[in-house]
Amino acid sequence: MTSDLPQLLRTLRVWAPEATRLPAFDPDTAPATPLPLFSDWFAEAVAAGEREPHTMSLATADADGTPDVRIVMLHGADERHGWSFASHATSRKGRQLAERPYAALAFYWPSLGRQVRVRGRVTAAPDTESQADLHARSTGALAAALTGRQSQVLSSPGELATASEEAWERAVRDPESPSPTWTLYQLAPDTVEFFQGDERRRHVRLEYRWSEGSWDKALLWP
Repeated sequence: MTSDLPQLLRTLRVWAPEATRLPAFDPDTAPATPLPLFSDWFAEAVAAGEREPHTMSLATADADGTPDVRIVMLHGADERHGWSFASHATSRKGRQLAERPYAALAFYWPSLGRQVRVRGRVTAAPDTESQADLHARSTGALAAALTGRQSQVLSSPGELATASEEAWERAVRDPESPSPTWTLYQLAPDTVEFFQGDERRRHVRLEYRWSEGSWDKALLWP
């Protein structure tokens, strides 16, 4: 049975005023730099019960400028390194970042009507930091990294099952096993936008812009 997609889409509503109470956001109270506000919003998303609030969209482009986007996990955010995520250097995203070292991130926390968008230059952390990041994660994460070959053509599910089983056994046996291509990427933002939805569509958009060594703030039309 094929669903009627246009009809289904028309039945959906976002932030219906009679059913939704979104938090207010006064941009005049926003801090001078974006990271403290991001940290507060992230903590509030966790407290609100958002599922996997650390997941984010990562957009990159290849050498021809063709865009790509996927969901990855946030591995950290601080004033020194910016926003961090990880992948294999040999993966599609890794190859694209080697060709064009710029990316954009987007977080969406629907229960609060909030988005955060981050854009900037990406650099690879030293190998010691990348391996430390990997070994701080779960056995399953290490096994997946040891399986490797991300974005390569897979001949069959059975090939994956065999490689995964071998990687799990190695991860359990040696939890410090290195994954040479595993890379911690760090995005130093030049813009960070905070979007607070409003039931009446009077959304608040506050953008931080890095300019000449400091952050400027500006409101944007929704």
